[in-house]
Parts: sequence; C-alpha cells; structure tokens
Amino acid sequence: MNKTLGSTLIVAGTTIGGGMLAMPLTSAGIGFGFTVTLLILLWLLLSFAALLFVELYQTVESDAGIGSLAEKYYGRFGRILSTAVLLTFLYALVSAYVAGGSSLLAALLPVINDAETTSRIAGVIFTVVFGIFIVLGTSSVDKINRIIFFSKIVFFILVLFLLLPKVRLENLLEIPIDNALIISASPIFFTSFGFHGSIPSLNKYLDGNVRALRISVLAGTFIPLVAYILWQLATHGVLSQTEFLAILQQDPTLNGLITATTQITGSEMIGGAVRLFSALALITSFLGVALGLFECLEDLLKRVNAPTNRVFLGVLTFLPPLAFALFYPQGFIAALGYAGQMFAFYAIVLPIAMVWKLRKMYPNLPYQVKGGTPSLVITLIIGVFIVIVPFLIQAGYLPNVVG
Repeated sequence: MNKTLGSTLIVAGTTIGGGMLAMPLTSAGIGFGFTVTLLILLWLLLSFAALLFVELYQTVESDAGIGSLAEKYYGRFGRILSTAVLLTFLYALVSAYVAGGSSLLAALLPVINDAETTSRIAGVIFTVVFGIFIVLGTSSVDKINRIIFFSKIVFFILVLFLLLPKVRLENLLEIPIDNALIISASPIFFTSFGFHGSIPSLNKYLDGNVRALRISVLAGTFIPLVAYILWQLATHGVLSQTEFLAILQQDPTLNGLITATTQITGSEMIGGAVRLFSALALITSFLGVALGLFECLEDLLKRVNAPTNRVFLGVLTFLPPLAFALFYPQGFIAALGYAGQMFAFYAIVLPIAMVWKLRKMYPNLPYQVKGGTPSLVITLIIGVFIVIVPFLIQAGYLPNVVG
C-alpha cells in the first residue's frame, strides 16, 4: 500500500507540473467553459490510454521497458520506433521543464553579468540539484517527491485562497477570441496528463502488480483533473482575456504568468505564492519525467550490451535538455507543443497498436480495459488528429497560441 501511494503521488506529481503552468499561457484566449470541457475530454482520453499500458504489462516482466514491450508485438521495428518516439518526447518535456525552471530560478538570483548569463547559471543549478535524485534511483525520487508534492499542495491551496475571492463572473463567461484556438491548444493541454513515460518505472517499482498500477493511474490522474479545474477557475476568473494576452505577448514565459497575476491583482503576495507554486510544480513534473527518460536510456543501453553506469546515464539524460535551455531560454511553450505531438503517438497510437495484437494473442487476460474495439478506434482517430495539429498551425490553417 505504501508503494501504491507513492506511485499515485508520482503520477499526480508528474502530471501537475509544466503542462498545468502552461495552461493559462495557452488558454488565455479560449475562455473558462471551453477550457474545462477540453480538460475533461483529455483526462478521459489519456486515462483510457494509460490503462491500456496496464493491460499490456500483464504479459511481460515487471522491469520491461516500452521498447521491450513494443518488440514483443512488432519485432525490432517496433522497438526502434517506440524507443525513438519515447526518447524524443521525454527529451522535449525535460527540456521544457529545465527551461521553465531556469526562468523561475533566474528571477530569484542576483544578476550575474547580464540576464542571459544568470538564466544559464540558473539552468545548470536546477538541473544538477534535482538531477541527483534521478541518478540515485526511483526510491529517492519517491521520497523527495512526497515532500515536494505535499508542499506544492499547500501552496496551491494558498494560491486558490488568495485568487478565488478576486474571481469575477464576467471573466468566466468570456467566449473564445477564436474558436479554432481550442484545437490549437490541444497538443499543449495534452501534455498536462502526460505521465505515461513513467509507467515502466512505476510498474517495475510495484513489481508488476496490476491492481496497484491501475489504482495509481486512476487516482493519480483524477487528482490533477480537480486541481486543473480549480486552477482554471482562479486564473480565468481573475485575469481578463484582454489584459492577460497583452502581458503575455511581451513575455510568454512562466515569469509572464507571474507578472500578469501580480499586475492584474495588484498583490505582490499573490505573485509570490504563484511563483512558489510554479517552482514546486515544475520540480515534481521534472522528477517524474526525467525518471522515465533515465529508465528508457538504461533499457536501451542494456539492449545493446553497453555500460549502464548511473552517472553516465545521468549525463545522457540531462545534457541535451540543459543545452536546449541554455541556448533557447524562451522555449518552454515551444518544447511543450512539440512534446504534445510526440506524446500523442507514444501514449495513444502505440498502445492501441500493441493492444490490438495483445487481445488476439491473449484473449482471456485477467484485466482488460473496457470499451472493446470501438473505443480503440475512436481514441486512435483523436490521437492521430492531435499529432497533425502542429502541422496545421504551421501551414496557417489554425491560429497559433501565445508563445
């Protein structure tokens, strides 16, 4: 039960992070009602997809990675494709979180030479300090994640306590500036429930216990859904679209969110509370996603009989994201959008393809996700559509979100 609770908190902690912080940045022009509708639909979609992984893990060893799982059903091609997509997705997410962490930490550090240098130093500090827990292992991540997660909840409650009294009904009733923005924002919102890269680590940690993993998935994603709706109520209710968009056009980063909150509410206390909550949210999300990336690289190196020294794996895990943050400090939203595109393939297309074969090979498994073939087909169509959304934005068929 202790491990189940820890796994549930890792799911929730990984989920309540960068994607949540990006929501106000990308939904400022959408409106509260449509934002909540999008959240509920994506929660149902991604919880269903996560349970497909639970179903799949009944047929392999508890320490099998996604590459090993895909190879079981699609051979070497499946392993290569799934590993490549997963690595790209996880690197994009970790890059976004390092960039966001750099932005937040740099605002607290004294200026060293110039703002750019300060941001780079902040990125190194953030990566090294919290990357150490990943190198030490899942157990250390579980312990530090529990502390930070509960601290994050305290500050989240404080933020809600300060913001909710300032909510104005007219702000909540604002309609989208452009209805197509709802579609454009979907890949970024999609990552808000993106803990799926951590499922192999959780399954290994739970020793392949299907029931425990299922509980962790359902409870661990429901907590963020409730938190997201309250977060949207607070931010959309306090920040009018016109004022919010004007500030974000000048600074489409997490500091822009904090600046907007401080300026519009006129309260330094609220701005400080949002900053602390943002930092804690980023850290827990960083820990969960980086752990998944670390385990994926370990699985890959074992496959090719390469050395798997944990320090070397740590360098492989964090050097590329750190380089991204150092040379593209404004890339928080861009990295999340790209991660959403990769994540749609990894979290929806891939498990559906594997479950399709799984159910033919093992028709009588103890646990099978409900919905049958129709639910798989509908989910697949939605996943493919989310994959092509960024291309539609680049082609000019859909409007771009802030950032």
